[in-house]
Amino acid sequence: MTGPTPRPGILDIKPYVGGESAVTGVAHPVKLSSNEGALGPSPKALTAYAAAGAEMHRYPDGQHTALRRAIAARFKLDAGRIVCGAGSDELLGLLCRAYAGPGDEVLYSQHGFLMYPIAARSCGATPVAAPEVDLTASVDNLLAAVTGRTTVVFLANPNNPTGTYLPRAEVERLRAGLPAHVLLVLDAAYAEFVGPADYSAGLELVDRPGGNTVVTRTFSKIYALGGLRLGWGYFPQDVADVLNRVRNPFNVASPALAAGLAAFDDTEWLDRCRRHNDTGLDWLQKRLTGLGLTVTPSVCNFVLARFGDAKAADAFLRSKGYIVRAMGGYGLPDWLRITVGRDEENQGVADALAEFLAR
Repeated sequence: MTGPTPRPGILDIKPYVGGESAVTGVAHPVKLSSNEGALGPSPKALTAYAAAGAEMHRYPDGQHTALRRAIAARFKLDAGRIVCGAGSDELLGLLCRAYAGPGDEVLYSQHGFLMYPIAARSCGATPVAAPEVDLTASVDNLLAAVTGRTTVVFLANPNNPTGTYLPRAEVERLRAGLPAHVLLVLDAAYAEFVGPADYSAGLELVDRPGGNTVVTRTFSKIYALGGLRLGWGYFPQDVADVLNRVRNPFNVASPALAAGLAAFDDTEWLDRCRRHNDTGLDWLQKRLTGLGLTVTPSVCNFVLARFGDAKAADAFLRSKGYIVRAMGGYGLPDWLRITVGRDEENQGVADALAEFLAR
């Protein structure tokens, strides 16, 4: 190779590929591939976004003050320990940059979010996947995979793409079993969808002695602001200080901050979206199970379904104008992930699958 050479490991990264949005020959396909909010953003968020456009010549508030204060008030947190990012993805990457490097290992569950190994390799660390049990993260297997080189453990709870979760007691057991120097990152991107009472996003663990647990959240899912890239996290004071040193000074744009604050304050819209998802998820899981498909017990806004020939099922759905997510990249080649959409979209994709399975 001539010219500049990237660091070892960079070229081993498989670039992240998001859910597709287009189908050749279909003018307006139904996109159920990226777990986007079915009802779209709060109307108040749209108004705030439009209003912020008039001030786009001004730099944004680099401290994200208003949004951090609102989040802190809702969840009874210390606003000084909340850090916002361009999506929670940015925060995950910053944590790896700050706490992992060459010679270190970054641990995650077998079918965890693909950004974890990407973040690890981008800073020179080695990603390590711990086996899951029934497509659910295993605390025993995660702890067994910890070595003297482990510096970061990522746990998506609930997990994308499986939709499964670990109850509060299991997360606490994981934290208790980790060495004090290992940073536990609880990625709670789908927390707002979860109904079972034994679940916790883990914010209470951040405040416990030890200072080795952080929680990240996002506005991309139930708040439906994926296009604006907005996330936040709650951190021990020392970790928050580190992130504020390594993040870009104006990492979140003003329209994103304005729309995020308006969406966060619109609890009526949030409740409506949650109710819609509860009904749609239950309906879709029952309908697909009734078709003879195996589905995971998802608590998110998507269903993971197993097929005898997932590629053929995916191609058939595309021919009918429905885009879902193939799971080969996650090591699940027999599965498709289907986002809960609007009622007519759920009905349509289920009917298409019924037609495919009846052939």
